[in-house]
Order: sequence, then C-alpha cells, then structure tokens
Amino acid sequence: MTSTFEPRTDAVPQPGRIARTLQSWFMRPARVAAVETLSPHFRLITLEGAALKDVAWTIGQKLQVAMGTGMTARTYTPIFWDAAAGRTQLLAYLHDLGTAQDAAPGSRWAAGLTVGAQYRVFGPRRSLDLSDPGSGRPVVVFGDETSFALAASLGPRSDNGTHLFEVSDVAEARLVLARMGLGDTRVIGRQAGDTHLAVAEAELARLAAGRVRFALTGKASSIQRMSRALKARGVPAARIRAKAYWAPGKTGLD
Repeated sequence: MTSTFEPRTDAVPQPGRIARTLQSWFMRPARVAAVETLSPHFRLITLEGAALKDVAWTIGQKLQVAMGTGMTARTYTPIFWDAAAGRTQLLAYLHDLGTAQDAAPGSRWAAGLTVGAQYRVFGPRRSLDLSDPGSGRPVVVFGDETSFALAASLGPRSDNGTHLFEVSDVAEARLVLARMGLGDTRVIGRQAGDTHLAVAEAELARLAAGRVRFALTGKASSIQRMSRALKARGVPAARIRAKAYWAPGKTGLD
C-alpha cells in the first residue's frame, strides 16, 4: 500500500466556522517540524508545538489529525511522545495511490505535507491497551503496513521473538522496517484469496509457545483469523489484544 502521484498544488480546503470552533475547543494546534520520505508509500512525520508539551502518553494510544474541510480526521499511532519538548512522530502509509483526486484523504494529506504547515490534533487517547503490570512478557505485533508505527513504539527487541506483518510489497516493507530499527521483523507478501495467512498462522503458533503477548492489528478479517488460530492453540484471551485499523469498504475504524 506502486505508483505515485504529484501532490495537489491548489490550496488545502479550510474548515468552516462551526468546524473551526469545535477544533479550537477539543483539538491541539501542532506544526509539521519534519517530513521524511522513507519510500514511495511511507512518510515519517514529526509534529511539534507548545500544546503538545506536558501531555501524558502511553504506547498503543492514538492521535487524530484534522485535515480538509469539516471534521474530517485520520488516525495515527504515535511512535514516541516527548512531553518536555512538545514533539511526537507519526508514520503515514499512503495507500490507494493513483491520481491525487482518487487517493484516500489520509494519503493526499501525507503526500502533500510541507514543513511549517499547521494542523490540529485530537489526543493522544486510548486505542490499544498493552499494559500488563508485572508479567514481563514481550509483545509480538501482528498486522500490516498500518501497524509499523505500533511496533516501532515498542522499541528494539531484546528477546528472540519478532513481529509479523502481511504486506503488499515485501522489499519496500523491509526497507522501511530497517529504517525504523525493526530489521529482524518477519514480513509475508499478500497472496490472492489470503492464502498467505496460513503461513502467518503457523508463525504465530510457533511464537505462542514462548512467553509472549500478542497485539493483533491492521485488517479486521486478518485479526479475526489470527485470533481464532491462537485460541485454538490454547493461548488465553489475557495474552491477546486486538485492534482493527481498517476493513475493506469501511471507514471510521481506527
């Protein structure tokens, strides 16, 4: 989620009066401090601002960024949050690329970002709770391109486990994951009919024998299949957390 498009050069639509009022009440202003193109489909985005200082954040939480007119927003998983400096970092995946007009709103936004641009954000707030006090069990993330930021937020692995992702472009995914410090992550190329998920089931079954917890993220149907496979192997529900980030033909998942 390999074609690219030129960002739109016309002005970004501005929210109306009611939307501006609601944004000022509930959202924090933030400035784009840096944008790094990691590959054709990935942008590493740094946001900063005084309103991001002294903010409590935990791994797995979400941040929503307002874009375009009205209250349109897209959801991202912060990789880190520096409360002292008022700075956070997001990884955007540009999917449905074709023409600028056909691309999804989040893809258009990420493709056209410029340093200095001002936006409003909502959060961070609860999304995927990975807390498990006292267990000492590392987290294995299963997901796809939309899950890379969550894995990066967990930091380098010190155990023998690894994260596992289904991806559209294996070479691109490995490039981006290496850049994010996740070079040992397992990636599996998508196949027609989701036949590749049998390989993912076998890999998660192998990992289930260890002292790990699972964060199942990304595509809703893939999460359901992996959850069934883990439970069939006797993995208790307490060791499984799940959060669907998207589903084909549906909006509003985050």
